[in-house]
Amino acid sequence: MESEKEVLPLAVVVMGVSGCGKSSVGAGIAARNGVRFVEGDQLHPAANVEKMAQGIPLTDADRLPWLDRIGDEIKTAQKRPQGLVISCSALKRSYRDRLRQAAGGRLAFVFLEGSRDLLLSRMQARQGHFMPASLLDSQLQTLEPPTGEAGVVTVAIDRALDDMVALACEGLGVAVKGGFHAG
Repeated sequence: MESEKEVLPLAVVVMGVSGCGKSSVGAGIAARNGVRFVEGDQLHPAANVEKMAQGIPLTDADRLPWLDRIGDEIKTAQKRPQGLVISCSALKRSYRDRLRQAAGGRLAFVFLEGSRDLLLSRMQARQGHFMPASLLDSQLQTLEPPTGEAGVVTVAIDRALDDMVALACEGLGVAVKGGFHAG
């Protein structure tokens, strides 16, 4: 839909704990709006992937270089200028603020929220992902929900994928009216 392309923020981070559907929802938002999608997990340093694969939670020090790589992707997209949707857990407010700073404030978030039971069942069902279900509780403990933060759209994950994408896009349209715009 052409009107959605006009209102999509210059950069959107689809965030939440592992298993919430960041990649699927992010790819859907990007496809629906004709912009590029970047899988944030692919930007993790190899050492981070290895730690997580071994069931070892990441520390802030582990995450900062990864967040900076995501911030660089956002900056690059803004310089072109082109829209971007990128997945990133962005579990803490300080991580989101770091990304906002990299984006010069021109950034929106889609927070995918769901129950521990639903998240765990999704993690246990997926194949070939480096993140074991055993790390879900550490992610939930680290999560600082973005309640009350500007430019955040919250979408419940207990819906069909198409509905989640539609709700995210609708919410992003509202966020744009609140001060986010491309260009």
